[in-house]
Amino acid sequence: MTRPDSLTTDLSRHIASQIHAAGGWVGFDRFMEWALYTPGLGYYANDSAKFGHMPGSGSDFVTAPELSPVFGQTLAVQVAQALEATATHEVWEFGAGSGALALQLLDALGDAVQRYTIVDVSGSLRVRQQERLAPYAHKIQWVDALPQDMQGVVVGNEVLDAMPVKLLARHGGQADGVWHERGVAVEHPGTATEPARFAWADVPTALRPPIDIEGPHHYLTEIHPQAEGFMRTLADKLSRGAVFLLDYGFAETEYYHPQRHMGTVMCHQAHQADDNPLLAVGLKDITAHVNFTGVALAAQEAGLDVLGYTTQAHFLINCGLPERMQTLPLLERAHAAKLILEHEMGELFKVLALGKGADWAPVGFARGDRSHRL
Repeated sequence: MTRPDSLTTDLSRHIASQIHAAGGWVGFDRFMEWALYTPGLGYYANDSAKFGHMPGSGSDFVTAPELSPVFGQTLAVQVAQALEATATHEVWEFGAGSGALALQLLDALGDAVQRYTIVDVSGSLRVRQQERLAPYAHKIQWVDALPQDMQGVVVGNEVLDAMPVKLLARHGGQADGVWHERGVAVEHPGTATEPARFAWADVPTALRPPIDIEGPHHYLTEIHPQAEGFMRTLADKLSRGAVFLLDYGFAETEYYHPQRHMGTVMCHQAHQADDNPLLAVGLKDITAHVNFTGVALAAQEAGLDVLGYTTQAHFLINCGLPERMQTLPLLERAHAAKLILEHEMGELFKVLALGKGADWAPVGFARGDRSHRL
């Protein structure tokens, strides 16, 4: 395993050289991509633990499948309905992480799934997934690129939040403010034993958030061209099936609310959160909340139908989570409850459903659908 101090030194110096080659400044989206995905060094490309319940495991955060296996078992109810409604037999999972969700879905779905395809850019995570999913090796394949035609049910849990975002900063208020793109410059290039240091740098831009933001104050926010581009690609490739995306985020009017003036970019390391992605590069996750309106519009304009949008709590309750929880031991029930409690994952996390080629109503949105708020 690479030493943390060596990893961040090597990665930061690599990023500094890339910024220098680009003329001394790059948009934050490029910095975020390098910090997360540089082969062998980026956060999702190195061999750190990442997923787990407690810091003592060496992990940085916990996702729903690691929190409780009933997450995948309950999601499987929706996936099974989608497979039947679309007359397909394949599940596609983007960003499979530790492989926990794949294992839960495969255990629950049985013969309804003939093939399970994982799309993951992380080579180190792929090794862990292969070990964990060995009992289903005959059903699973890993791909680096999408085929011309996809059919089946697509699942992405906490995938969109890890896609690089552009930062926009308004200097001044709505009436007289000037928008800049916030990027990254090199403060110190580093040495063989010392990490490079980075600094924020703003340049004027014609880019704007999708809606006007009222108020006399400075404002920092994100736009999501990569996530929206991903949806257009998915819409182009998927000829028949459904898509379920679970992540933390908001609809557009809430995302760009005047009070959300510091943006949503966050970092996660050892189960602690901070807001400075320029430090300890490669050693911590960098994320941004999802603008579900922008994602849904990009998908819809590219040919997918919006089938539902709701909170994770409503979705899992509609799919039968409370009944499953009743059979669990007390401690496991407490973990499962975090999936739906308002102050845990229940309200902040949302579920967006999209489809193509079939007319049907997903069970996960039977009550509490918020599509009208997108």
